[in-house]
Order: sequence, then C-alpha cells, then structure tokens
Amino acid sequence: MANNVKVLLVDDNPMILGMLRDALTVLASVNTASDGADALLKAVEDPPDLLISDYRMPGMDGRQLVEKLRSRPKTAGTSVILLATKSDISEKLSGQEPAVDDFVEKPFFLKEATQRIKRVIDKISLEKMAKNSASDGVLRGSLSQMNVIDLVQSLEMGRKSCGLTFTNKDETCEVYFREGQVTHAQYGALTGDQAVFKVLRWTDGNFQLNFEGKTNKQTTTLNTQGLLMEGLRLLDESQRDAGKNGEEEEDVLLDS
Repeated sequence: MANNVKVLLVDDNPMILGMLRDALTVLASVNTASDGADALLKAVEDPPDLLISDYRMPGMDGRQLVEKLRSRPKTAGTSVILLATKSDISEKLSGQEPAVDDFVEKPFFLKEATQRIKRVIDKISLEKMAKNSASDGVLRGSLSQMNVIDLVQSLEMGRKSCGLTFTNKDETCEVYFREGQVTHAQYGALTGDQAVFKVLRWTDGNFQLNFEGKTNKQTTTLNTQGLLMEGLRLLDESQRDAGKNGEEEEDVLLDS
C-alpha cells in the first residue's frame, strides 16, 4: 500500500544515495537526485509526497531546497525529512523555519534510518487513503496492506481522533484514539492495555477506520508509544520462548 507514496531522495554521496534508495524501494516509489538543483527540477516536474534530503550539500543545501519547495504552491505541502549531524540539528535546524517532519541524525545505521523514515511514509500513505475513502467516511483495508503496529504509529504521528476496528474471522477488536493517543480498547472480555497487546499480535485480518468514531471511555494506562513498546516487548518475549527468533540481519553504518 505504501507504494502510493512518492519519495524524492537527495544526497551528494552516491553510496548513501544508493543504499537508502534500495532500502526504501520496497516501501515507496523512489526517485533520486544528487544535488539540490536537480532535486528542485524533479520536484517541480513531478511533486513528491516526501522529500528526504541531506542537509550539507555543495551549492543548494537541504534547507535552501526545502525553502524553495515551500514557496511553490504545488510543493508547499510536501513532507520533509532531513539527514543531518547532531550539531547541525541542534544549532541550525531544530525549531526553525521551514519546519520539517523529522530528522535522521548522521551517522546512522541503515536499518534504524529506514524504520524512522517508514513511520513518515506510513502516515502519508494513510492520509492519502483517507482522502479516497468511501462516501460514508469509513476507510477500509487489509492488514496485508498496513499492519496493526504501522496503523497505530501512523495515527499517533498524525495526532488523529478516530475509532479503529480490527476483524479477523470471528474476532473483533475496537481501539479509540484522541489526538493520536489510545484511550480505550476492547477485545472480547479484554479492555485497555491488554486488549491492545493482544491485537498487536495479529498478522491477518482487516481494519475499518472511522474518523467520526468517538468514546468517552478511558481504559488504557499507557500512552500510545508506551503501549507499542510494551506490546512489542511481550511479542518478542513470546517468540523467543517459542524458539522462533532467527539471526538478526547485519546493519550498515552510513556517514557523509
């Protein structure tokens, strides 16, 4: 499903550009540019949903590229992730205009950067799906398109208030959000945190997202990130106990 998202990836380092492109191609439709000027031309010709750009580049740097995109109506709403060093983020970029959606701190491990970028891609993908949702305002999809964890993270990032219903054969779980935070969940006799932990294990089924869905119930005790972290810990623990963990893939550290 995330292939409905167009990404423009910009970096003057061919190795970083190539490795990030290969990692992201399975998540989105990826176009690349090796400098800011080339990226600007490509963005104007075919506006991306997400710009991922190195900050320090010769000529037009990442921040100047973002400023130029923000000044054009067709690209003003483009989401942005900048690749920058810790000092550049804290001293030159953080909290300043033009605002960006996220930063990836350099040097970075490829797997970690890909996971961070994926959260933004999933959020964009969900928003695009919502715009094309049925006339009743309910977005329907399969967990093969976007899994439970990705859905929950996307709704948190987008600070959405809604009702999310998961179904798998004769089982149902309802989860409610207020500004991205899970407030109530019901899975059979389970409520709150335990209901969320249970549904995080699902790999099959369908979902319905209703942006008019509301509840006054408050059954969860953890915030959304806390629920995800604890749920993943429990899932990992159960997989280890079952002897299902394989060897971890080797990660790659990338620097400018």
